[in-house]
Amino acid sequence: MNKTASIREKLEQREIDNLSEYATKSRYSAGRKKPIEECALRTCFQRDRDRILHSKAFRRLKHKTQVFLSPFDDHFRTRLTHTLEVSQIGRTIARALDLNEDLVEAIALGHDLGHTPFGHCGEGVLDELVKGGFHHNIQSVRVVEVLENLNLCRETIDGILTHTWGYTPKTPEAQVVQLADKVAYINHDIEDSIRAGIISESDLPKDCIDYFSSIQSKRLNKMISEIIKNSINKPVVSMSEEGWYYTTKLREWMFENVYIDSPAKLEENKARKVIRELFFLYSEMLKPVCEPEKIERVVTDYISGMTDRFAVERFKDHFVPTGLKLSPKEDYLFKLAKIID
Repeated sequence: MNKTASIREKLEQREIDNLSEYATKSRYSAGRKKPIEECALRTCFQRDRDRILHSKAFRRLKHKTQVFLSPFDDHFRTRLTHTLEVSQIGRTIARALDLNEDLVEAIALGHDLGHTPFGHCGEGVLDELVKGGFHHNIQSVRVVEVLENLNLCRETIDGILTHTWGYTPKTPEAQVVQLADKVAYINHDIEDSIRAGIISESDLPKDCIDYFSSIQSKRLNKMISEIIKNSINKPVVSMSEEGWYYTTKLREWMFENVYIDSPAKLEENKARKVIRELFFLYSEMLKPVCEPEKIERVVTDYISGMTDRFAVERFKDHFVPTGLKLSPKEDYLFKLAKIID
């Protein structure tokens, strides 16, 4: 290696020398829509990861619902913690298969940037209201390409778009994230549902428990291992047929017992009303100042970018009458400080 080569060039060469023949090498990336000067320190996929990590949309994930709306317990997952778990699982798989961890991490961190407030409930409302429907993966691409103009590599954008089922990823790294997303939410949604008292570990299908174990960490490790063992030295990343059967069965069981008509969903009718009323309100507000054909797009971008609490506050501002505002309860804290010796 040339002694004057940049750190980035050394990293690129390391990928070429050490990664699988099927891995996506950053030196051979299809590039960005708008060419930019290369970084001396980071590969193109590392730059994508950093651009996503520092985006406003990424920061807002901490206040967006995963499954439980406005969770009262700090230990329930949010869209941000889900994203971090997908990234961790994805990197574990990529490292074991000698794939490009940086690309996997970039895709994982960006895959849910377009998610609405109130999780899939909010997505469902916008899907009903928007002509042509609404899909969070497509919105995630819009976030990185248009709303935040991150100018990511084509491989990263493809992985963000194809992380949901029904899409065919172009790289093995995107295939990793597609699987890691499912493995993450099945396992952490089970744990959160048990914490909420909606289900117990013994409620899970017995054959799934027998196959994966009744212990959360062992079940997660088994799923990850099933992907790795089945994908070593292969161009396609996939779980073993038997492992996928029980994973799918668990997912279907969760839909029947948690995701649909369970105590976890009791507040969803209220959440739907918030999204629906804001959509109609903003559509009317924009009529005097916006071209008619742009209104729906603007409103969709605005609402889908909201956090749960921001959407609720905007709803209160417009639809809930307010009276005399009392002093914050925290005032008593300062009174106590003066009273107690």
